[in-house]
Amino acid sequence: MKTLQIASIPGDGIGKEVVPQAERVLKAVAEMHGGLQFEFTQFPWSCEYYLEHGVMMPEDGLAQLKPFDAIFLGAVGNQHLVPDHISLWGLLINIRREFEQVINMRPAKQLAGIQSPLVNPKDFDLVVIRENSEGEYSASGGRIHSNEDEIAIQNAVFTRKGTERAMRYAFEVAAKRSGRVTSATKSNGIVHSMPFWDQVFHEVSQSYPTIKTDSQHIDALAAFFVTKPAEFDVIVASNLFGDILTDIGAAIMGSIGIAPAANINVNGKYPSMFEPVHGSAPDIVGQGLANPIGQIWTAKMMLDHFGEIELGTHLLSSIEAVTKQGILTADLGGSHSTEAVTDAIIKEVQKG
Repeated sequence: MKTLQIASIPGDGIGKEVVPQAERVLKAVAEMHGGLQFEFTQFPWSCEYYLEHGVMMPEDGLAQLKPFDAIFLGAVGNQHLVPDHISLWGLLINIRREFEQVINMRPAKQLAGIQSPLVNPKDFDLVVIRENSEGEYSASGGRIHSNEDEIAIQNAVFTRKGTERAMRYAFEVAAKRSGRVTSATKSNGIVHSMPFWDQVFHEVSQSYPTIKTDSQHIDALAAFFVTKPAEFDVIVASNLFGDILTDIGAAIMGSIGIAPAANINVNGKYPSMFEPVHGSAPDIVGQGLANPIGQIWTAKMMLDHFGEIELGTHLLSSIEAVTKQGILTADLGGSHSTEAVTDAIIKEVQKG
């Protein structure tokens, strides 16, 4: 029996509702497999935990998480309780940085039965590979002086190691898909980091002669995500650009509530972390309105990460079978509850 030890952090808001549902689905997948099981250990770290303890996680929190095979995260943040910069940097970003989760992977595709806001989405199926450790989100800079003389400096730090690592990961993903990588750049306006990005992209592409490549300025690429998303396969982007593109990807799918994400550690030293793109949505907590698909699709990405590709494919097919039947939560125009959607997905999973 293959046993996977998963650190479960439901976090805040609807995270506490969708994580248990996704765990139910993973247990159903494991039962269907027969030789696989998941063991979940729950950690209560959240904004409520912060109010009680003054920290988002205990001092030895990372040490507690390190032995696990993966981290399954719900949502972090409730600005009504704790400022976002404290909650995010105290938990989510802290884990990403310290566990060297240098790749963020976010797919977006037209799911059967879900109405995209686009008039003609043409069954798009793309994935954004986002550099997840540096770039525009580097904690380099500061503030000096005060009043009208106050200056804020934010340094975008791009290393060759980090840039090349993200690009090679994107090319490897593309080799398993339709074989095309698009680079998100802005070298016509950002005069140092983006020409560097373009140079490294060109150099890395030489190692993958069978992969088709192109580069698009981020402003045009954002527009193309809306006007012709079906033309893209794998997009590699810096931290900020990738963040923006993936929210557009979630929007054109029909709801941010169905968008999944993976934070990947590529050197094997630490566990990777899997989380949906959506936030904690405190306004709908306790009403059964939360869409579980983002968390369940995230579970599919975790299965893929563990090499259980066939199971992951079956799970995504089960999700689409349910959406095709019109079993949807309110954010997608449906009337079904969080639990009802999950029950339907489990029923499809069990069909084998």
